[in-house]
Amino acid sequence: MVGLAVAACGPNAGEDGTATPASGVASPSVPSVTSSATSSEVPKPTECRTGSLTWTLVLLPTKSSSRRNALLTAANKGPNTCVFAGYPGFSVHNGKANSIEGVGHGHPKPVTLHKGAGVTVDLQYTPRGAKGAGDYCVKEGEALVSAPHNPDRERTNVPVMDTHRAAAQIDACGDSISVSLPHYTTTPTTTTR
Repeated sequence: MVGLAVAACGPNAGEDGTATPASGVASPSVPSVTSSATSSEVPKPTECRTGSLTWTLVLLPTKSSSRRNALLTAANKGPNTCVFAGYPGFSVHNGKANSIEGVGHGHPKPVTLHKGAGVTVDLQYTPRGAKGAGDYCVKEGEALVSAPHNPDRERTNVPVMDTHRAAAQIDACGDSISVSLPHYTTTPTTTTR
């Protein structure tokens, strides 16, 4: 901007008060640099959509009787890069009445996903029969998931599997399922949706 102003105003006054001509080198280069930077800018990736991700939900083996763990993975199956900016939507339902929602704590950093790359979140929940589990429990072989900031109507069902890819069930009790901060992963553990 300074180069343009100097070229437009003509001669400048130097420190000694004498007039000096504006540099002819600076003024033509400023617009051409600005112009080429604008024309070569790559558009910023948009936020990931639920349908552009391949979702996987795997129960992990555990020796603990009081906590269970699972991994939810979302991999970008679309041709375009997208940004996974927040916690995924996650819930397990028994019909329409009973459900337990996933709840994250903290502020996730956006994760840029190129084609084939993904994010994983760790899930922790209290199983039925565990000490302090309470009476409110949900047992289901699939979960409803969505990409961050996507509306509920875009949620999709993801089957629950064990580490051998056999059908499994989440049997969770309590108010919520704990969702960890999403972390980058290059290859999903398995592919389902």
